Amino acid sequence: MRILVLIFLVISSSLFGNAVLATALNTTFLSSSAFNELRNALESLNYEIPDAVFVQPNTFTQDKDNVTASQCAATCGLLGAILPNSTRQLGSEVYAQPDTQYWSNQQAETKPTCRVQPQSALAVSAALLITNFFNCPFAVKSGGHAAFAGASNIQGGLTIDLVNLNQVQVSDDRTVTHIGAGNRWFDVYSKLDLEQLSVVGGRVAGIGVGGLTLGGGISFFSGLYGWACDNVRNYQIVLANGSIAEINYQSNPDLYFALRGGGNNFGIVTRFDLETFPHGNMWGGSNSYLVTANVSLITAFNNFANNAPTDPDAAMYLAFAYAEGEYVSVSEFTYAKPIANPPIFHEFTAIESLASTLRITNLTDLVSELELKNPSGFRELYTTITFRNSPALQAQILELFVSEMNTINDAEGILPALVMQPITKDMISNFGKNGGNALGIAEADGPLIQQPLTGLLETVMNLAIMWSAPSDDARITTAANSVIESSVALAKSMGLDYKYIYQNYASLNQDVFAGYGLANKQRLLDISKLYDPEQVFQKLQPGYFKLGG
Repeated sequence: MRILVLIFLVISSSLFGNAVLATALNTTFLSSSAFNELRNALESLNYEIPDAVFVQPNTFTQDKDNVTASQCAATCGLLGAILPNSTRQLGSEVYAQPDTQYWSNQQAETKPTCRVQPQSALAVSAALLITNFFNCPFAVKSGGHAAFAGASNIQGGLTIDLVNLNQVQVSDDRTVTHIGAGNRWFDVYSKLDLEQLSVVGGRVAGIGVGGLTLGGGISFFSGLYGWACDNVRNYQIVLANGSIAEINYQSNPDLYFALRGGGNNFGIVTRFDLETFPHGNMWGGSNSYLVTANVSLITAFNNFANNAPTDPDAAMYLAFAYAEGEYVSVSEFTYAKPIANPPIFHEFTAIESLASTLRITNLTDLVSELELKNPSGFRELYTTITFRNSPALQAQILELFVSEMNTINDAEGILPALVMQPITKDMISNFGKNGGNALGIAEADGPLIQQPLTGLLETVMNLAIMWSAPSDDARITTAANSVIESSVALAKSMGLDYKYIYQNYASLNQDVFAGYGLANKQRLLDISKLYDPEQVFQKLQPGYFKLGG
């Protein structure tokens, strides 16, 4: 078994100036053979490391019984030595700079022993080799937009923040865009709009490229091309052994399949090469309504879900929210061409609205509008179910939602929203491209309704749910779980339940991969064991959704 170590010795003066002697407290020495194994691996990546590493005492908990603290202090000490400009130690002035921010307060409150912000895939490989060697738990952050604590941050461990992997480079033939995993969708679209190009990606400016794409990725363009995961031509990935691989349908069809919905279970993706298509301005925005319009809206929604294949340029979702003491309804529309109010939306636009932002504009503007409705800095909760298309079921779920939210609407800053969006047959028809994705949804299953119950805070135009005070966490979580459990029971009683759980909206207690079906889940487990025989990404990266449930 690998000897775990925290080295308090002498830093190489050639690299770090005057030699520093460390105390012997909580010191474990590394066997020369084990250390040389790690050194050789790092030097193969062109990183020169000193004979020993000095870790400042304030970067870890000096507790003889706390093995994890020692492991992660050693990890952060060595990272600080070989990546000094990219490693931020707990307690340092640069530890909490703005570029380390998270969307939800639960994630922001989580404190790793250090953060490393690699500048390249090679640096990601070095970080992974080191944290694996010292057995330090780690998390990986792309945009940091997950709701629950630990999803892309980790208490007391190492957070690998991909923020500096921010390339957006269009190929010479303009059919592929090479996108670093640290980008947010605003970064991508603002560059591609200038080129009159686009890709299948997220709908909110601040969401990260990595998490959305690896979890599936519903897009404004999904009726035309499928989800984001269906439009990745190639992945650059750091595997568990530190090797950097280019994964596509031709080179590794098994791992390529797994990455299309398999989340963070197979490696650290450092670059996504996305299929790219010509695209200029488009039409979109939102209408808001009084609750008296709900019956008409639900009817229009279901008609859209069924008719969507007749016009795959169209996309929409329907939200019901509580804000400033009353319930309102909001429908969000987009049309991939610069055509105002196309016929497929006429049933909606004929309903009298309170306000409208519909206009012809570009994609960057539309996702920026939605960003305003999804502000950071609040406590968040996401949870989700999927069910078969039914106006009667949706109306009854809305009643359940209102009833439960009435029990918590006195919480400070609360803004709950029930958002319904269709998984249409034209979306599903693209899921089978290049061997198919891992989601387990068949074309015969559509159209389905993807219903996230979200938790956000205090903006009238917000399409999710938020709240302010940690003291309200338990009762808000209880109410949300009650809505989901009651909705599942209701759907089952009507024969309208469906197994799929959308990873990007799921709560921590939901078994995402069980929803992919037994065969797909087993296939993902087998692929994981093939490419990660020591199960590094199942054991050392505990956050988000693991294949074991």
